[in-house]
Amino acid sequence: MKLSEFGEKFTSQTGIQSLMDDLGNALASGEDFIMMGGGNPAHIPAVEEAFKARLSRILDNHHEFVRLIGIYDPPQGEIEFINHLVKLLRNQFGWPLSAKNIALTNGSQSAFFMLFNMFAGQCRDGTQRKIQLPLAPEYIGYADAGLTENFFSANRPSIEYLDNHLFKYHVDFDQLNVDETTGALCVSRPTNPTGNVLTDHEIEKLDQLAKAHQIPLLLDGAYGTPFPNLIFTDATPYWNDNIILCLSLSKLGLPAARTGIVIANEEVISALSRINAIMSLATNSTGSLMAMDMVKDGSILTLSNDIVRPFYQQKATKAVSVLQQALGNHEYYIHKPEGAMFLWLWFKDLPISSLELYQRLKARGVIVVSGHYFFPGMDTTWRHQHECIRVSYAQDDSKVSQGLKIIAEEVKRAYQEG
Repeated sequence: MKLSEFGEKFTSQTGIQSLMDDLGNALASGEDFIMMGGGNPAHIPAVEEAFKARLSRILDNHHEFVRLIGIYDPPQGEIEFINHLVKLLRNQFGWPLSAKNIALTNGSQSAFFMLFNMFAGQCRDGTQRKIQLPLAPEYIGYADAGLTENFFSANRPSIEYLDNHLFKYHVDFDQLNVDETTGALCVSRPTNPTGNVLTDHEIEKLDQLAKAHQIPLLLDGAYGTPFPNLIFTDATPYWNDNIILCLSLSKLGLPAARTGIVIANEEVISALSRINAIMSLATNSTGSLMAMDMVKDGSILTLSNDIVRPFYQQKATKAVSVLQQALGNHEYYIHKPEGAMFLWLWFKDLPISSLELYQRLKARGVIVVSGHYFFPGMDTTWRHQHECIRVSYAQDDSKVSQGLKIIAEEVKRAYQEG
């Protein structure tokens, strides 16, 4: 099979493909794996009941049922949903939005593929621009989204050591160099994989930096505010016309609906809609129709704040406690869990690589993700990249506890035996 450069790049082995293969194959095998690798949200009864009730109302209304399955939405997305979301965000945060400031995509992954390649890659003037990640580790799904090679640049974080084997990453602004090769800055808040929440000061400083260089700041809020608001610390919602804020319905409880939400200035939304038309013809109607009533009456915020966020915060607290007990005074660090649904574990001076640790855990029926996948755009000489793993605590508490104890056993064995 003779492939183009595009074909060769996008058919090669990637971190995100490996992750999704592991998830799918483990589930299909029938074996009793403890799934602590992926970002699939937990099945929260109150959330599922809310969506079941909404689906029932759609099925009882022929007009809405036809909208759900039988009508193409425009490339910008379901207009009524967009209008309700505009009203919600204007009322809640005072953001000066209109329907021209929002577009829907078939999931956040496709949104970032389009946005990244809008602002980075090969330019007509012969220059090459990059997406700059002010702080790595960052989301595994970014790494292979560029159409060209050397698509990302990334900066090492500064590390703050905290009590009880906790630590926190910060943007190291002294080492952050933005120049003419930077097409856009991009951060996730809270960060996947670490659960880090960039402070308001860090976000404001990144916004000022982006404006000074006349480039956008892409803010990935898939786990963030205003929904599903998986943030366990103080974080002010942030948007202006130089911010491209990307939200999602996945972590609220609709991952299969593949609904991404992009909030940006009118020029960006117009361009994104045109790309949407070429790539997808139309966006998926399912997510917008399923969440329509919640956005219209604002209950999406109540559901996020009163049900979804406390659910994950309690699970994070339990998971940290289990791991601290299992590892005792051993050499380990946990990134302070400030949001999302992951623990980021750092085993300093680990005598094996994180990939080898992943293989050992997989052999024992525990699926995690090796940390080395989360450093796109960074050279591989920093040992820290190969000392970390990402662990999801979204599963049942008993499964999470069992999996964390196995992780602790294998880590101890690795230090003892190499």
